[in-house]
Amino acid sequence: METFENLGLAPMLLQNLEGLGLIKPTPIQARAIPHIVRGRDILGLAQTGTGKTAAFGLPMLTRIIAYGKRPAPKTVRALVLAPTRELASQIHDNLAAYAKDAPVRIQRVVGGASLNLQAERLLKGCDVLIATPGRLIDLIERRAVVLSETKYLVLDEADQMLDIGFIHALRRIATLIPAKRQTLLFSATMPKLMEELAASYLTDPARIEVAPPGKAAEKIDQGVHFTTQGEKAALLAEYVSRHPGELAVVFNRTKHGSDKLAKLMEKWGFSVTAIHGNKSQGQRERALASFRAGEVQLLVATDVAARGLDIPQVAHVYNYDLPNVPENYVHRIGRTARAGRDGRAVAFCGPLEMSELRAIEAAMGARIPVVGGEPHAEGGTRPAPGQQPRGGAKKPHRGRGPKPAAPEAKAATPKPEGKRGGARRKPQSGTGGAAMPKRPTRAQRGH
Repeated sequence: METFENLGLAPMLLQNLEGLGLIKPTPIQARAIPHIVRGRDILGLAQTGTGKTAAFGLPMLTRIIAYGKRPAPKTVRALVLAPTRELASQIHDNLAAYAKDAPVRIQRVVGGASLNLQAERLLKGCDVLIATPGRLIDLIERRAVVLSETKYLVLDEADQMLDIGFIHALRRIATLIPAKRQTLLFSATMPKLMEELAASYLTDPARIEVAPPGKAAEKIDQGVHFTTQGEKAALLAEYVSRHPGELAVVFNRTKHGSDKLAKLMEKWGFSVTAIHGNKSQGQRERALASFRAGEVQLLVATDVAARGLDIPQVAHVYNYDLPNVPENYVHRIGRTARAGRDGRAVAFCGPLEMSELRAIEAAMGARIPVVGGEPHAEGGTRPAPGQQPRGGAKKPHRGRGPKPAAPEAKAATPKPEGKRGGARRKPQSGTGGAAMPKRPTRAQRGH
């Protein structure tokens, strides 16, 4: 059996890995670590959750420990760039655990936190700096950090950094780092722009590919439930009520919609929190801490949580809105079935999301099993901004209502009850633009 002991890592790191219960390296770790220890550049193609952080972090820490001296003021020996605050935080926490009690100084700088405080922490220099590109540029402009002595550059989830417009920041940062360095680039996909980036950043890299793009983890039980946009909130309440106490991540397309949905679910009696790009770093960290501790059952999030959210206890992922970018579907559902556990992912598909569903299935090369409702007619156009979709939301069931069908069975879409002939409620933004459903009963919430 392949173990970490024969990969050339520092003895101190091996002790910490044993304490963390990490004995057998994942495929990308077993293939990448020997190359990195020898100083070779790496182009790694792997989905989130395959163990990339340890793949680049352990050999990098091994080489830094061998330096035997502290970095100069304001300098950085190894720079790790990540697209989101959540991923940067996860990388920081993992590296800190691997390097426990080692003479290595690890810092993290991200947006949404005090710039002055971060600048102060960099005064003495650091061995490893994990940063989001925008905040790093802020600190460079303040002359709080210099990269002239940086020997290692890691671009993690590089395709997402390109997707959200960090290409100019990456090019600027690269000009400040010595050309003689080791560069490690990890990406889940390989678009044309990524190929150009790799060609300009890497020198004779070892190409390592595991978990091909578009492939979901085998232990994720996937399903799609066809419904109307207005019925999604009530449907979500039904699904969540079936699994009291189990953690679930709900993905919404917009920041405003995430807040609206979180408030609605909270009004209905569910424990819920939300994270998105408009939240401060402190708010996002508190939300994730409460969710990780099991103090809240639901985390409503935009795609900022699609990568970098590593909470093994997450049992369910609900795609309340289907993503515009097909590849993000795999990243989203990858928040469950982690650390060898099983997980379930259900996508709610409205009439105007059939094209997104087909794009997702084409990217994965497989159909998602139907667990409820009947497929909508293909085609159709989206309503103009501010226009209400046809067919307002119906009220959720009183009483327990039918149980959502098992993944292998096709079930009819639940038909919520309501007052006949009654006037519709005023449309509410953030819950699909349709009428807001009634509050679920105590029985529906699992009380």
